[in-house]
Amino acid sequence: MNEAWRRVALFVVPASATFIVLRSYLWFAPDTDLNVGAYNIHHLYTGLVVATIGGVPLAVFDSAANHRVVDLARVVFSVGLAMALDEWLYLIVTDGTNSSYSLPVSFWGGLFAVVLACAYAWLLVALGRRRSD
Repeated sequence: MNEAWRRVALFVVPASATFIVLRSYLWFAPDTDLNVGAYNIHHLYTGLVVATIGGVPLAVFDSAANHRVVDLARVVFSVGLAMALDEWLYLIVTDGTNSSYSLPVSFWGGLFAVVLACAYAWLLVALGRRRSD
């Protein structure tokens, strides 16, 4: 497998798996909440923290010198981004309740956002490969 496609796989597979696991888990346990004091912390917000933890090393480390660290950061970033994108449209167009999370607009919005991010990663590599040929 080409190095660029391996990197795409390290982004797409965890993002897809995160969406599937989150949606499956919250389908079977819809009233699962992370509450800190009086605040309900949606996984959009924890996803942003996770994406930041993964994204900063991607911005500052040289991938050739820190291959394993950058690969791990890529996976962590992907997981966090998928968590955030899953709730992005849901929190915009619904009242943010647990019952609204199960609405079709929430599912399709989350799926569209995660698929769009994965397609964007794939497209960038495909266009980069075309230019190098």
